[in-house]
Amino acid sequence: MIDPVREEAELRDYLGAAYDHARLVDWEAQLERELDRVGDEQALYRTSEAYLYNLTAFAMTRTKEPYLEDLVGLVPPPARILDYGCGIGSDGLALAGRGYQVEFADFANPSVRYLGWRLHRRGVRAAIHDLDRGPPPPGFDAAFAFDVIEHVEDPFALLAVLEELAELVVVNFLGPAPGETRLHHELPIAALLDHARARGLRRYRCYHGRSHLVAYAPGRSGPRARLAAGAALAAGRLRSR
Repeated sequence: MIDPVREEAELRDYLGAAYDHARLVDWEAQLERELDRVGDEQALYRTSEAYLYNLTAFAMTRTKEPYLEDLVGLVPPPARILDYGCGIGSDGLALAGRGYQVEFADFANPSVRYLGWRLHRRGVRAAIHDLDRGPPPPGFDAAFAFDVIEHVEDPFALLAVLEELAELVVVNFLGPAPGETRLHHELPIAALLDHARARGLRRYRCYHGRSHLVAYAPGRSGPRARLAAGAALAAGRLRSR
């Protein structure tokens, strides 16, 4: 679904003579150094040039492809989908290539400017919503945020926003790991899973040993929905073993 060669080629073309392949190789450590220079996490998210390389390199690992396949299995195209916390937009672009109506949301920053260039280059027409101006309008069939929630101070507040925007919420909760970047906040995984289960859990999977992916329909509640949520959670745990 995600083409690593295309990911690198587009960044190289976008940056032109300023492209530095060493920064693509050093995609994790350079972000930490930029955080040291900026000194403020929220300022980093709005100004970072290192994220152009970091997010490109991460997309090239294809780590998030299983999450995208889960979403595709739950919501077929041409559904209206929101890529929330989109960054350079690789996930949403992959879904647009499969026939989805995709919109994007993030802070105005160098990554989003690059996303605008990518949309134009690919001939894709899609709205990009500036989160500093408020949330996008509701009405999406699904809203997803992959490897986003660990960056926020209040994960439940982010889920509440997504629940207002879409019929289906698809997110992953990342567990801790040795050498974790300072930009990842530790998440209350059990409480977040309970939150999804209480709101109509449709799917649960644990990928890569620590990434807990959930899909839930916040508008669906009641005994039948809770029973289905329990079955989805149990099935996901069995598959993850």
